[in-house]
Amino acid sequence: MGKLKQVEIHSRNDLENVKPIWIDLLNTSKAEREFIGAHFNLELPDPLDETELEVSSRFFIDSKDAIHLHSNFLLDKLEEAKSVSVLFILHGGIVFSLRDEELPVFKLQKHRALTQPGYVTDCVDVLLDLYAADIECSADSLEGIYATLNAVGKMVLNERVSDDQAAITLSNIAEEESENGRIRSNILDTQRALNFLLRARLLKESQIEDAKQVMRNIESLNSHTAFLFDKINFLMDATIGFININQNKRVNQLTVFSVVFMPINILAGIGGMSEFSMMTQGIDWPIAYGGFAIMSVFVGYLTFLGLKTFEKRKLIRH
Repeated sequence: MGKLKQVEIHSRNDLENVKPIWIDLLNTSKAEREFIGAHFNLELPDPLDETELEVSSRFFIDSKDAIHLHSNFLLDKLEEAKSVSVLFILHGGIVFSLRDEELPVFKLQKHRALTQPGYVTDCVDVLLDLYAADIECSADSLEGIYATLNAVGKMVLNERVSDDQAAITLSNIAEEESENGRIRSNILDTQRALNFLLRARLLKESQIEDAKQVMRNIESLNSHTAFLFDKINFLMDATIGFININQNKRVNQLTVFSVVFMPINILAGIGGMSEFSMMTQGIDWPIAYGGFAIMSVFVGYLTFLGLKTFEKRKLIRH
């Protein structure tokens, strides 16, 4: 019916009776890679070693005409999103994928290839479909970032934002900025891989059109990630602005207290002088100091009213 069939390999005899187009090596040991590589006359390196390569060296054709492509795929978990390194090697009509973690994109593509007749016809189709599915996964993650930032925006644009709320908001914004940057890096990495395949003239006519469609999707996502970066910067600046406003309010309150108590402090200093005792000689000290206290409170109150009147006039002028 034109469907692919999944076969588990346990021994060398199992390899003799199959003609695969996709061999997926998940978290394999060195011995297992050497076993598979020896059968297909190919060296299969550790995918983690390939992450140390320069970006310009991740796509090449080796001396055995095997095509090497090193790409990062998005693993979007509830707790944390991250990039997973995947090494693809195209050799002898087979695409070898080497990775150390399970990816939903690979599960999805296996399910489609096993259930849909004619979904893929050769190893290049498998590779292109994996790249296309990764772009779809990135688009879904961007929609999640949009939703999170919209919720954050409603909180930030509220008239009253406490310092605790601002701290939570900054943390959420930083997480979304990190994920947005990771998505942008991954899709640019996929773009470089597709450009390499197109330049190397390794694709058939129908596959070229598929690759160009994926490239158009990548261009669309690039504009979305750029917009999200602008939105993130705006929300970050707005949140920091509210923090500064809250700090200014506290400083202003301290300034008011200082101004109100300044004349009272002056009076208190006068009251502690010996001259005050001479001036109130013949008056009982409870009456003298009680009147002094009432006068101090009255002076502080007048100072406070004067500050409020000054601030109102200042607001009216502006």
